[in-house]
Amino acid sequence: MTTVTQVQTPPAMVTAANATAMAGAGSNISADFETFLKMLTVQMQNQDPLNPVDSSDYATQLATFSGVEQQVQTNDLLRALTGQMNTGGLAQLAGWVGMDARAAVPAFFDGAPVTVVPNVQRGADAAQLVVRDGDGNEIQRLPIPTDNTPVTWAGVTTDGGPLPRGSYSFATVSIAAGKVVAEEPSEIYARVTEVQVAGGVNTLVLAGGRSVPASQVTAVREPS
Repeated sequence: MTTVTQVQTPPAMVTAANATAMAGAGSNISADFETFLKMLTVQMQNQDPLNPVDSSDYATQLATFSGVEQQVQTNDLLRALTGQMNTGGLAQLAGWVGMDARAAVPAFFDGAPVTVVPNVQRGADAAQLVVRDGDGNEIQRLPIPTDNTPVTWAGVTTDGGPLPRGSYSFATVSIAAGKVVAEEPSEIYARVTEVQVAGGVNTLVLAGGRSVPASQVTAVREPS
């Protein structure tokens, strides 16, 4: 299998993003600290001269404010770092566009054969490939080898006529001693048309409009 070359995010871009995030956080913290000092000064000016506030109370307030502001700055920087990681991962995944990715997702059948990777359980002496349409109805159950080698689904009926265009899912049924021991989703290969960040997750958009998290892709290959 051809190794996918990863595209690295230029260091200058990361440095600039860090500087921007830190500058924004620093500006907000400085403004809040000035406001806090003004409030503390007013408190000192309006305290009861016969019962002044203990200086240790002011020290405690300052320490508390400092700790809160440090936590706020840490959270801001963590959010900025998370954004950079997502962007960096997106840049690396850009090299996958136009490639065939393997994942356990439904296939969009447009008349071209679909490559299916079975998931036969160890110890099975027979196996079947179950095909379901977009509504979840079983339309075919085909015998397949037990060695998990990829199989080609032609997308035709038992009479040889083509099945309708649309979404089809595949599952592997493992059989031992005449009994079904497991049914597991089968993986398919599909063309990657786009990469995006959805809900903070790096996601691949496959041919036909289906989406799959990049973490669920188990292989990538040159287009067949």
